[in-house]
Amino acid sequence: MSPVNDPIGDLLTRIRNAQSARRTSCCASHSGIKLELLTLLKKEGWISDVTVEGEAPFQELTVTFAADKPRLTIARISKPGRRVYSPAEELRPVLSGFGIAVLTTSKGLMTDVEARKQNVGGEVLCTIS
Repeated sequence: MSPVNDPIGDLLTRIRNAQSARRTSCCASHSGIKLELLTLLKKEGWISDVTVEGEAPFQELTVTFAADKPRLTIARISKPGRRVYSPAEELRPVLSGFGIAVLTTSKGLMTDVEARKQNVGGEVLCTIS
C-alpha cells in the first residue's frame, strides 16, 4: 500500500465514504492534527464522538457520526499542491453561517467564526456544511 500524501484529505474522504455507505462510524490512522480537527468537529456538534484506539505506534481514530445531523458536505480547500491562506478580513461565513470553515492559525486549529473574533487568519483546511 502506498503512503498517503494528504492525510487530512484522506480522513475527510473516509468520513464522506462511510456516510455514503450509511455507516454510523469510520476509522482512520492517528495523528495529532487529525485528532485536533475531529475534536473541533465534535465541539461544534458535527460528529458525536471521536476515540483513540490501539497502542502507541499503531493507534487509530474512530469517528462516530451524529445521528441527528444529516450527511456532512465536506470540501477540502487547501491541498498539498495548492495551499490557500486567508486573512481574517477575507473570511466569509460558510452557507450563510450554517456551515464552518476550519483554519490552521498561529493560535491552533479554529473555526472561521473564532478566527474572525480573534482577528487571525491562516490556512483554510476545509469547509463543512
